[in-house]
Amino acid sequence: MTDAYDIPLDKIDVTQAALYQSDTIGGYFKRLRDEAPVHYCSQSRFGPYWSITRYADIMSVDTNNRVFSSDAENGGIQMTDFPKGLERKNFINMDPPEHDVHRKIISPIVRPSNLVNFESIIRDHATEILDNLPRGETIDWVDHVSIELTTRMLATLFNFPFEDRRLLTFWSEVATSELVPGTEIDTEQKRVKALQTCLDYFNDLYQKRADSEPQSDLVSMLAHSSLEMDQ
Repeated sequence: MTDAYDIPLDKIDVTQAALYQSDTIGGYFKRLRDEAPVHYCSQSRFGPYWSITRYADIMSVDTNNRVFSSDAENGGIQMTDFPKGLERKNFINMDPPEHDVHRKIISPIVRPSNLVNFESIIRDHATEILDNLPRGETIDWVDHVSIELTTRMLATLFNFPFEDRRLLTFWSEVATSELVPGTEIDTEQKRVKALQTCLDYFNDLYQKRADSEPQSDLVSMLAHSSLEMDQ
């Protein structure tokens, strides 16, 4: 693997997956912070892009949505642009004031004082996962532990049917993964179709929660929020 200081500064491309897989990306970010905190990469598999690597500069960009929009219709927050007409708008690729409205709805559940209530649930899930790991054989730690624990906690936050929890993992990967020829999701149309299934599933949950008494999960909070209903 080439060292961060072995290549010309203008050839550094921090979108290369291999840099993260080899855990060498830190040296590249350090060099950019030291020598080119506002860095232009003219060629990458995503096309040209800018990198901002110093904290103050990142905060300046992040808090100035008038100049640096996160809105899906303006390119969103990902490296690749959505195809025209296939923009996927969600909470994290909205600009204020729309973003602020949705953030106000869900913020109570992720406040530190409320997250304390999940401590015992997290411990129980972590204990069960670790206790059930096979002994004396090689395992995929990411799948068996990291993804499983994260998916369980997402299912808890959403009060999502536990037996279907791995759908959350699948939909997340569909939404964020690169399109690779020959894989299950290798076209934007297939991606949109899979995400429509996700939308239909959550719309069904939303309606059921709206027709029930308010609960403490995120879907119920959205369904019973006056702010959400006004949108």
